[in-house]
Amino acid sequence: MFSYDKFLEYPINIKNTNPRLANIIITQYGGPNGELAASLRYLTQRYTMPDDVTKGLLTDIGTSIV
Repeated sequence: MFSYDKFLEYPINIKNTNPRLANIIITQYGGPNGELAASLRYLTQRYTMPDDVTKGLLTDIGTSIV
């Protein structure tokens, strides 16, 4: 039913690694103030909203970040 092909859109050749930069990038995505945490906060806050307009807004924001 589904087919998953693991390939990159553009070829990438890594010549020099930079562990410090990699740590910063990982922290921005998955850290306590990262993108994933922000999207999860939006998605959980939608359940406390009083009307459907703000619920929809928080859902749109939370799903567009990730």
